[in-house]
Amino acid sequence: MINIKENEKLSVMNHSCAHLLAQAIKHIYPEAKFWVGPVIEEGFYYDIDLGDNVITEEDLPKIEKEMKKIAKDGKRIVRNEISKEEALEMFKDDPYKIDLISRMDENENVISCYTQGDFTDLCRGPHLDSVKELKNFKLLKTSGAYWKGDAKNKMLQRIYGICFETPEDLESHLQELEEAKQRDHRRIGKELGIYMMSDLVGRGLPMYLPNGFTVWNLLETYIRDKELKRGYLHVQTPPLGNIELYKTSGHWEHYQDSMFPKMEVEGEEFVLRPMNCPHHMVIYGNDIHSYRDLPIRIAEIARDCRYEASGALKGIERVRTFCQNDSHIFCTLEQVEEEFKGVVDLILECYKELNITNYRFELSLRDKEDKVKYHQDDEMWDKAENMLRQVLNDLNIDYVEKIGEAAFYGPKLDVQVKPAVGNEITLSTCQLDFCLPAKFDLTYVDTDGSKKTPVVLHRAVFGSIDRFIAYYLEETKGSLPTWLAPTQVRVIPVNPEFQGEYAKQVYELLKEKNIRAELDDRNEKLGYRLREAQTSKVPYTLILGDKEKESQEVSYRLHGEKDTTTLSVDDFVDLLEEEIKTKTRK
Repeated sequence: MINIKENEKLSVMNHSCAHLLAQAIKHIYPEAKFWVGPVIEEGFYYDIDLGDNVITEEDLPKIEKEMKKIAKDGKRIVRNEISKEEALEMFKDDPYKIDLISRMDENENVISCYTQGDFTDLCRGPHLDSVKELKNFKLLKTSGAYWKGDAKNKMLQRIYGICFETPEDLESHLQELEEAKQRDHRRIGKELGIYMMSDLVGRGLPMYLPNGFTVWNLLETYIRDKELKRGYLHVQTPPLGNIELYKTSGHWEHYQDSMFPKMEVEGEEFVLRPMNCPHHMVIYGNDIHSYRDLPIRIAEIARDCRYEASGALKGIERVRTFCQNDSHIFCTLEQVEEEFKGVVDLILECYKELNITNYRFELSLRDKEDKVKYHQDDEMWDKAENMLRQVLNDLNIDYVEKIGEAAFYGPKLDVQVKPAVGNEITLSTCQLDFCLPAKFDLTYVDTDGSKKTPVVLHRAVFGSIDRFIAYYLEETKGSLPTWLAPTQVRVIPVNPEFQGEYAKQVYELLKEKNIRAELDDRNEKLGYRLREAQTSKVPYTLILGDKEKESQEVSYRLHGEKDTTTLSVDDFVDLLEEEIKTKTRK
């Protein structure tokens, strides 16, 4: 989807359309007062105080009709510059505008406002010349929004919209929005019983239902098995830690705003852990290590907690507690290149098997001018950045450099994945760190008997399993590959009275083969049961009638298809087992 804010012409057009919306609202609700109406990536919105009135989705066509009427009238949009005193007088009956004006820079003596017909709004601009240019718009949704984003303030009504130059562009965008709606993991997650949320439990705290936890376990087993084959050692650490742990690591200084508040217990101060690296540093430091022991690859599927504002929460894509597929590789300087190559190789292997094809690499570097965010050690940074750059060049991997995007302790490689809809997401990361091992005084005994500080690679292939599930549900529209589907086969007898016993035999055989199967022998019409299997997105539906019973065969239908294929039971099991093993459909 196009980013409206990054397109200068569309940005001006959408800003003007926000004013058109406000003017129409004022015509319909004369007592309305307005806070701000900015342009955003997805179009524009306006926050409005409507008093006792409430605007619902059903009211949007009425507002659009008034907007079209105003646009057809074709009034010019005129910019006026006034003094702060004049602005305070002009908007004296509007507490929201008075607040904006009062907080303007003392040196900002000239304030601009824009007038179109009977409506004037405080604004820096720029705007179009006339409202008649605003023909192709659509109001999208309404929501609540606290004034200034503060839950202590009054709840305002927010109306979202979008505007384009041509009706074709608008229609194309609306189709993309509908596609995004169909792929939204929040809708799919509810329909397929993947996870649930409860305000009683807390916002941003997902609970995985049986279907979702099946997917979770399969992904966890998948990545753990790959790590075991590559020599990773799995550990388990607690989801909280003494505050001194994070002061030692530097996270308390650099990351405190993203952490939950500290809590005091028996004179000790604890925090919920936002990441796993400090715990893994302590594990490494528990033993004396020789250069012969390195590399040591510590891995964990670990529960972390980070504070996210409620407005930023989104299903299981952005939450307050999540599980990272995390690892820390402790190695010598000479081993960095080989270990970094191994991480990239693991990422690419997983992407190939999971059919993730639309991605690119970013090398995130520090901003040398930022003396606050980053650990101050120019020699360390230059060495680390050059090392990652050299490895990527040696591997012939195309990448772009992003200044100012590094972690506070070192540069990193980010894999940016482009989903079927929406903006890019960071899926996999690998960070090179000379800083934390020194902070924790970690060492190994080198060949000459001297103590050296190891280098650490922080690595996550899935990022968080929660976010990966959200991404994968949207990529597949919930039609997960057979190996990952909560239910792999739905067994349906045409007439439960006559083929029910045979259907049960097939079902039991599949269960013995560790195939996740369900038997639907309810006394419902066949068409109803078949439709339900399709909406449940079960990869294989077995339809067993008299012919299948007599020949001891099965007829299967793939999800999304109408044709059926008949095989012997043994051949069908072989087909399934091969597909599950290879993670590909033959």
